Order: sequence, then structure tokens, then C-alpha cells
Amino acid sequence: MPPVSRSPSRSNVASRPDLPGSKGIRLASLCLTLLAVGILLAACAPNAPQDVLDPKGPYAEKADRLWDLTFGTAVVVFFIVEGLLVAALFLFRQKGGKPGNPVQVHHNTKLEIGWTMVPVIILAALAVPSTAAIFEFAAEPENALEVEVTGKQWWWQYRYTESGVMAANELYIPVGRPIRLVLRSEDVIHSFWVPKLGGKQDVVPGHTNLLNIQASVPGEYFGQCAEYCGLSHANMRLRVFAVPPDEFEFWLESQKQNAQPPPGGLTADGQRLFLEGACAGCHAIGGTAAQGQVGPNLTHFASRTTFAGAMFENNTENLRAWLRDAPDMKPGAKMPSGTKELGLSDNDIDALIAYLESLK
Repeated sequence: MPPVSRSPSRSNVASRPDLPGSKGIRLASLCLTLLAVGILLAACAPNAPQDVLDPKGPYAEKADRLWDLTFGTAVVVFFIVEGLLVAALFLFRQKGGKPGNPVQVHHNTKLEIGWTMVPVIILAALAVPSTAAIFEFAAEPENALEVEVTGKQWWWQYRYTESGVMAANELYIPVGRPIRLVLRSEDVIHSFWVPKLGGKQDVVPGHTNLLNIQASVPGEYFGQCAEYCGLSHANMRLRVFAVPPDEFEFWLESQKQNAQPPPGGLTADGQRLFLEGACAGCHAIGGTAAQGQVGPNLTHFASRTTFAGAMFENNTENLRAWLRDAPDMKPGAKMPSGTKELGLSDNDIDALIAYLESLK
């Protein structure tokens, strides 16, 4: 009788390089390993600008402590459960030489009660600090600086309630003083988030939400919209500059001033183009006839480090490209293309740049 051929088992296929498909399996395993290593290395990146595990203020520190407690508890539970599982695999495996099937256990009342009560106790214990943190985050702090925040597609507008100062995308705050953010939206749902200074809060049309943030040390803190809000959601960034109180007061006083009239020349030409063209219909500049409310207030545009939702560094090269074709630089931008729609020439753009860079 001729020998009966047997097909290799599934485990043998993966271990034999000469069989079809084994190279694909090894390649897939290598890719998954590299992906896991890449994710691990990305999580360990030093000086991450939006690292929630590197708090720089009391509200962020409170959330970080709650995270440490919850994550630590989860790790302990994980190792206990996995340890019991591994122990069960070895202790209750079928021994060699013993005939018959293992004894079937339909239920164990004590074990079932235990497995139900233990998670309940753990969750109840974690609920105590979590609930306390929720009330602490929601409470209005004493001596808070109130700032009205309006989310728009795709940039942030700030109004300092007491002084009336307007700003865009870059929020200045004094170190050591709590900030009470009054959050509203003009269009769709956004979400305000500065990871190192506080939590995350939705910004909802027709509804007012509140959020407290505070910085303990001076610095520049990065944030962004954390709720998908349209085509340029990823381009809706923000920056918070925490400065000493005396420096903040100086900044606030300077922001209260109207824009200085241009001395003449190219700067004056730029102002004329701004006021007589479409720019004044969307933007406001203090001390001029431009009082538009669609785009950011540009009274002190040159004092900002970035523009267009904190996307681009505020320099001549980026500003020229923006005035030529804003939608090309930021998809979905409501500002029309300067060359295609507004008919601006290179000389017009140079004049507008000169004017905007004088607005300090």
C-alpha cells in the first residue's frame, strides 16, 4: 500500500520557511513588531509639547494625580488577573496518562460573588477621588481672570472680559493666577485643550461651558481643538503664554491701545488698500474704520508670533504666501485668495505686508 500523504499542520506552516505563505507571515510579524516599537518610542519622546503627563499647573497636576491612581490600580488588577489565569493553565491542565475528560464545573457561588464584589469595591473606591476632582474642576476659583473664548472654523478668539482686550489664537495669562474660560462656539462643536495647564472642555454652539486653567511656571504652552470640526480641524491650534504678573499687566495695557497711524510710504498705501478693499469687511483694527467681526482682530497683529489658527510663524515669507492664496495654505479657510479672487498684485501684497507688520 502506498504511503498516505498528510498535509502539514497550521503550526508547521508558520515554522517552515520553504512553505508558501511563510514569508508573508514573517513579514507581517516584523511589521507589527516595528509598529509596536515605534508607538512605544513615540510615547517616550522627551519634551513633548502636549504631554498630559507633564503638568505645569494645579489643575493639570490634580488630573495627573488622578490618572496615576487609576492607572496604578488598573496595572495591579491586570497582573493579578493574568497571574491567576497563568496559574490556572498550569495547575489545572490535563496531566499525561490520566484518562477521561476533566470535571465540568457549572458554577461556583462564592467565586461568582467574589468576582462581582471586587470590581464594585474597586470602582467605588476610585469614584471618591474622581467625584471630588470633578467638583474641584467645576468650582469658580477666587481672584480668577475671566476670558471669553469663542471657537470658530478654524481659529480661537479671546476677549478679556474686564478690559475688553481682543486677541486671537495666542492667549496671554499671568503665572500663579487661575483663569476662568467662558467657552462658546459660533458654528460647530469644538473642544478647547491645553494639556499641560488643564483639562479638555467641549465648545458647543448655543451653550456656554466653563473651564479653569492655571500655570505655575512661565512658558509657552501648546494646545489645539480636540473635537473634529471640519476640513481644517487639525489646523486649529492655539498657544498659551504664561508670563509674570507685571509682564502680563504691561502686555494688557499695550493691547488696549489703538493701532498707530502709518508714517507714510508703503505702509500708508497698505492701510488704504486694507480699508478700501475687502479686508475691512472681515477684520477689525482699533482706531480705524475697519470693524469687521468675521476674522481675527488685527489691531496688534505684528505682536503675535503666529497667525492662521497658530499654524504659521508670523514672518514676511509666510504672510506673503497667505495673502496670495490663504485657502491653498489652509484648506477650507474662509479668507479669499488674494490673487485669484481679490485681484491683488505683488505691489498690493507688499503694501499690505508693510501695514500689517506695523501693527504692534
